Amino acid sequence: MARVLVVGAGLTGSACAALLRGAAPGRLEVWDKARGAGGRMSTSRCAPDAACAGTADLGAQYFTLEPGRAGPHRSFYEELLSHGILEPLTAPIEGMVVKEGSRNYMAPQGTSSIVKYYLKQSAGADVFYEHHVTEISLRGGKWEVSRKMGLPEQFDIVILTMPVPQILQLQGDIVNIINENQKQQLESVSYSSRYALGLFYEAGTRIDVPWAAQYITNNPCIRFISIDNKKRNIESPEIGPSVVIHTNVTFGCNHLDSDLAEVQQLILNHLESILPSLPKPASIKCQKWRYSQVTKAVPNCPGQMILHTQPLLICGGDGFTHSNFDACIDSAMSLVKAIKSHL
Repeated sequence: MARVLVVGAGLTGSACAALLRGAAPGRLEVWDKARGAGGRMSTSRCAPDAACAGTADLGAQYFTLEPGRAGPHRSFYEELLSHGILEPLTAPIEGMVVKEGSRNYMAPQGTSSIVKYYLKQSAGADVFYEHHVTEISLRGGKWEVSRKMGLPEQFDIVILTMPVPQILQLQGDIVNIINENQKQQLESVSYSSRYALGLFYEAGTRIDVPWAAQYITNNPCIRFISIDNKKRNIESPEIGPSVVIHTNVTFGCNHLDSDLAEVQQLILNHLESILPSLPKPASIKCQKWRYSQVTKAVPNCPGQMILHTQPLLICGGDGFTHSNFDACIDSAMSLVKAIKSHL
C-alpha cells in the first residue's frame, strides 16, 4: 500500500488531496507548517483575549470566473455554490475592474473554508499542522521526509505544493535530484510581496462607509480596504465588524524585512489619512505575505514538474500556473493526472 504525502494545505494541496480520493491506494497525508489550513487563502480570528468574535480574510478576497474559464471549471464552482461554500459577490466594491461575462464569488465563512472543504472531501486523508518540512532524501527506494520537530517519516510519493522558493530551500538529496535545467526554471519564478492587516471590533461597533470594499489608487502604502463582514454579507448583533487592509506591492517590497510592529504602525497611519473616523479596534493582526502572488511562473509548464520518477517526487501550485482559483485547480488536476499515470 502506497503512502502519499502532500506538502502544503493551501488551495492546490487541498484540491489535489480531494481529487486523489480513491485514486491513491494506501494512506494519504497532508502536512503544513502553519497552525491551520488555508495557505494564502487565510481567514484569521481576533486575538483570543479580545472581546470580539469576527473573522477576516487576510489573503484572497474574492474569486472571478472569467467567461473563457467557465467550461473546464464550472463544475468546481457549482459544487462549492451548492454546498454554500461560495456565494455570488453582491456587495459594492469601488474601483473593481469588471470584465464582460465574468462572475465574482465570495466565501461567506471565509476563504479558508474552501480549503477545509477540499480537505474534508479527501475522505480519510490525515492532515497534520505545524509540520515544517526541511529535508527530503532517498532511503531504500522511498522518500525520507524530515521536519523541524519530530522524527523523519518515509513515503512512496511526495507532492510539493508550497511556493517555489521554499522548494529550493529544502535540504537533503533533493538538492542534487533537481537537475540544472529544472533548477533554472524554478529559480526564474518570481512573486510579489505585500502586507495585510486585520482589524477586529467589538459587537455593536459601527463603521459607516457606503462600500464593502474599495481599491485605493493614490496612496503610497494601501491598495485595498475591505469591510470584511460586509463583503461576506454577515451582519450580526453578536459579531463585531472586521476590516482588512492590503498594502500595494511597492510598499510590501520596500518593507519586506522591516520590523512587523513598525510596518503595522505605518499602515495604520496611512489608513487614518484615508478613513479618519475609523474607530479603534479591539484586536489587530498583521500578516506578511513574502510570496503573495506569482508575477512570473515556470515557463511552458503543464501545471506541475516531475523532479524524480521512481519513487515519484512532483511539485505544483500557482508557481507553475498563476495566482487565482482556476490556476490552482488547473495545477491540482495536472498533478493528479501525472500521479494517476504513474500509479
